[in-house]
Amino acid sequence: MKSTLLSRQDLDFLLFDWLRVDELTGRDRFSEHSRETFSDTLDLCEQLATRYFAPHNKKSDAHEPTFDGTKVTIIGEVKEALAACAEAELMGMAMDHHLGGSQLPTTVAQAGFVWLMAGNVSTAGYPMLTMANANLLAKFGTDEQIAAFVKPMIAGRFTGTMCLSETQAGSSLADITTRAEPSADGTFRVFGSKMWISGGDHELTDNIVHLVLAKIPGGPAGTKGISLFIVPKYLVNPDGTLGERNDVTLAGLNHKMGYRGITNTVLNFGEGVHRPGGEAGAVGYLVGTEHRGLSYMFHMMNEARLGVGMGAIALGYTGYLKSVDYARSRPQGRPLATKDPAAQQVPIIEHADIRRMLLAQKSYVEGALALALYCARLVDIAHTAQSDDELDHATALLDILTPVAKSWPSQWCLAANDLAIQVHGGYGYTREYDVEQHYRDNRLNPIHEGTHGIQSLDLLGRKVVQHGGASLAALHQAMTDSIAAARRAGSELADMADQLDAVIQRLVTVTAGMFAAGDIEAALANSAIYLEAFGHVVIAWIWLEQLLAVDGRPGDFYDGKRQAARYFLHYELPKTGPQLDLLESLDRTTLEMRPEWF
Repeated sequence: MKSTLLSRQDLDFLLFDWLRVDELTGRDRFSEHSRETFSDTLDLCEQLATRYFAPHNKKSDAHEPTFDGTKVTIIGEVKEALAACAEAELMGMAMDHHLGGSQLPTTVAQAGFVWLMAGNVSTAGYPMLTMANANLLAKFGTDEQIAAFVKPMIAGRFTGTMCLSETQAGSSLADITTRAEPSADGTFRVFGSKMWISGGDHELTDNIVHLVLAKIPGGPAGTKGISLFIVPKYLVNPDGTLGERNDVTLAGLNHKMGYRGITNTVLNFGEGVHRPGGEAGAVGYLVGTEHRGLSYMFHMMNEARLGVGMGAIALGYTGYLKSVDYARSRPQGRPLATKDPAAQQVPIIEHADIRRMLLAQKSYVEGALALALYCARLVDIAHTAQSDDELDHATALLDILTPVAKSWPSQWCLAANDLAIQVHGGYGYTREYDVEQHYRDNRLNPIHEGTHGIQSLDLLGRKVVQHGGASLAALHQAMTDSIAAARRAGSELADMADQLDAVIQRLVTVTAGMFAAGDIEAALANSAIYLEAFGHVVIAWIWLEQLLAVDGRPGDFYDGKRQAARYFLHYELPKTGPQLDLLESLDRTTLEMRPEWF
């Protein structure tokens, strides 16, 4: 029986036929691996997702964590799933051997982890944050910090968080007020409060490693004065045993529309509730050098942004498969040409409008999954670059695609969830079916780890123009290479290539014109529309790439790929025309609207 979490056939196609990840074993870092170890990892992740993650998805949604003022209570299945994940050594899939990791390619690790997200995105949130935390500290931490915190996280004994936002400063990190005062012992004492901290408190593991952004008194104003600190829930002794409880206090839990299975917290640091050694403040350990905390945190934030995009894909993909399954088994109505009311009903998948909605979902989720894995492969290429040019090229592409890989799936895989509900009809709006929860869970993804608007400003205001437009030029060249290959293939692929090429040229021209006018305020006013149009062009290119990999193969799977690509090129890509028209005009309607007119 086929899984309704993900399509293994699609993952195998993307990894081995399109991205050719088995070729990565020719690089020293991955030389101990093979296609067999990659496949075994995918098998293991699917098994864990099916056995430990998916079965409690609805239960963890209905019975969200509670806080009695002293302790957080979470259903037991969450701890069981995390323990299974740790026992299978999945926490460090892509991390170095010397840290306790498996040193798999990020592409394979992400393809495996998406199974867990599809099974239960809330429970998967704990290891996702932990792995990103560990990766940051492995890169910027000291040997002592790595031994004390990274290795226990990879072993599954500790979990990790990222503590950025504050109640008065959500995404505006320049305005944070949490402070870190130097202590005589070389550590710091942290005081302040952090909001929206996923995984911020629980009893699932022995310890929680908080990465906290704070300002050292006397430092520069704004983001240039932000430093990064390790602030554990429990202090760690030199021999690795747990010491005193740190002065980190849970002020309360946030109750969300979705993602209910993972604690989302308000944390207070330095309230005096716990005072190790009698000195006020939460003990914090500086990561790297003072005032460079935001640059370090971007390492985790960018990984988390790609993770958020993958979570959105997982939710969209499983919703799509469940709506296909429902449409095959739900009889209702008769073909339009049938006049006999006594004729047997047909499954709703026989109706053209149902197939339209399923095809739209397919084009969104399979296109988004391909983009996410393409980005993961760029991470692998950058990590093992064999020349400066290869490193620069992979980095440039990853830079410009990261905001797209976070936001496009968050918007359009949510749209897929909306369509999945519609396919189910009234049943889709009930809690008895999974798709209503998938929609609620996915609605968070356009918000966290940088809202849609922030990602659009990052794309248009920074990534498109940085280094003289090098990232945009690298992406344009990659697309041009694909178009050339499609034209050589001829027939329908050549026609699709011509259609995509025309839109790409228009996008490049409009982008240049927006900045040539010199009105930066007007250029950035509609950055969210730019991100949407840009993302659609990227996904159309990704679909063209998949068609090149299909390469005339027969069979239902490949025919489905071709049809989804046709749908996206015929139904979705043309939507960019009016958007590019608006962007080219530098319309000031939103800028000229006055607050008092609302």
